Amino acid sequence: MTKTEHLGGKAVVVFSGGQDSTTCLLWALDKFDEVVAVGFNYNQKHTVELTCARAICAKLKVPYQILDITFMDAISVSNLVASAEGDVGDTHALNDKLPSSFVPFRNMIFLTMSSAFALKHGTNQIVTGINAVDYSGYPDCRPEFVEAVTKALRLATDSEKMAITIHTPLMALTKADIFKLSADFAGVDLVVEMTHTCYNGNHENRMPSGYGCGTCPSCKIREEGYQEYLKKYGPTPEKEASV
Repeated sequence: MTKTEHLGGKAVVVFSGGQDSTTCLLWALDKFDEVVAVGFNYNQKHTVELTCARAICAKLKVPYQILDITFMDAISVSNLVASAEGDVGDTHALNDKLPSSFVPFRNMIFLTMSSAFALKHGTNQIVTGINAVDYSGYPDCRPEFVEAVTKALRLATDSEKMAITIHTPLMALTKADIFKLSADFAGVDLVVEMTHTCYNGNHENRMPSGYGCGTCPSCKIREEGYQEYLKKYGPTPEKEASV
């Protein structure tokens, strides 16, 4: 979709307060007449992202609700949850092709709960920052996963009015292109200054691309993407987002 296309109506954005979901929020505010955001507390190590999410939604005047799914900590094999002691960059215990930051079934749970949340709020439109180009190769970030979940959600309701549509505007973008997309919506400064993506929850150390430890895989790809964005597109003059 191009920036000029307007879909109208209402949408729910799956919103963590990170770079990708914030770019999706800016995208949704341009595409839809009304936007509501929903986040999840799954006892992640980087819960500071939810604090950032609240601040971003307050700035953009977007209603935001955080759903408590802290039970994920008890059922997840992942170093991203608070009870895990291992490093987020280690190899995953269940799949040596993935990093231990992978949380099995997380996106499926997010999308299922976001869909129920959306229907309660009068819409069947979901926007998520799932991205297949990211460093991780997470299996639940592939287009075929989103297609399968969409089909399952529609089968679960068997209703045209309740038929969920999942928008993934970042699916095929690099991190540099995601920075560029946020700049297209006058939001790259907001992304750099207000978002959080560091898996270690470090929101004190300042990198050129934003806050983070600078050493975890998430920080590395964010910083690499930002430098590529500057090299590819050059600094973009910023103004306050008009959304």
